Amino acid sequence: MRSQFDNGGANGPDMGKMVEQVSDAFRRNLRRLGPIAAGVLLLLIAATGFYSVGPGEQGVVRTFGRETGKTAPGLHYRIPFIQQKDVVNMQQIRRIEIGFRGKQRMPHEALMLTGDENIVEAQMIVQYRVKDPTKFLFRLKDPEQVLHTTAEVALRSMVGRTKIDDVITTGREKVQEETHSWLQKLMDEYDSGLTITDVKLQMVDAPDEVKEAFHDVVRAREDKEKLINQSKGYKADIIPKARGEAQKIERAAEGYKEQRILRAKGDAAKFDSLLAEYTKAEKVTRERMYLETMEDIMGKVHGKVVVDRDLAKGALPVLPLGQKAIGAMTGGK
Repeated sequence: MRSQFDNGGANGPDMGKMVEQVSDAFRRNLRRLGPIAAGVLLLLIAATGFYSVGPGEQGVVRTFGRETGKTAPGLHYRIPFIQQKDVVNMQQIRRIEIGFRGKQRMPHEALMLTGDENIVEAQMIVQYRVKDPTKFLFRLKDPEQVLHTTAEVALRSMVGRTKIDDVITTGREKVQEETHSWLQKLMDEYDSGLTITDVKLQMVDAPDEVKEAFHDVVRAREDKEKLINQSKGYKADIIPKARGEAQKIERAAEGYKEQRILRAKGDAAKFDSLLAEYTKAEKVTRERMYLETMEDIMGKVHGKVVVDRDLAKGALPVLPLGQKAIGAMTGGK
């Protein structure tokens, strides 16, 4: 018995002819749909070339790996597979941490030697932004890692020139400024394309082993400065007062001097006028001077007693002239 798939069989389809018919139909459809499919594929590939640059960003276009242009914020196009684009945020303030990561301390970065050969633990934050996207993308392999290493070097250099007291207390601002300047200079020499916006020391302190003893020294020094300032304040207060008192005494002395001079001149003028009168009438003037003098003296004496020595011998006749004596003699009447 023959199989129903036998080409010679009258009851079954001829498979060879069927395959040939299908192949012919596929070739006809491929010739008709091929250009459409290719066009759709090319359109999809072309659509992937669009990209956008946001506000504060800048795009860098490379053609076969070589920079060929920069693009501003907006919608732009690049040729797929031929051109590549990099978008860099120019306004973003970035930061790195030296000596710590979050709340974790990094002693291998933080421990440094000061100019007077003491050890301090310093932590610092560096803030920066991209100034030149070309240099940032192509000059250094890892610009942020280079910045981190360079910032540590700059800080160690500045701390190594400064005494420990200045680093921890009054010299912090100077260390920050000099570190900022030196770090920016180094990054410019490396063509990093970065601008250092701020350098801030977070913590500068003695190591844990000697921290308490060092703080005792700092507190004693602060107490010393406090006492010195109090003394200066007392000096500034007492000296003006003393000068004012001295000037007051000088003015009083000058016034007393003028008073004595004027009085002396008045007495001299009085004496001159009296002398002129005495020369004219000696006896009368002498008598008047005597009476005036006795009046002046006796007017200051209270309870006067007048004794007449020509009375009886051995007795003391008393003539009480004062009010108290008269009252006593009259019984207070």
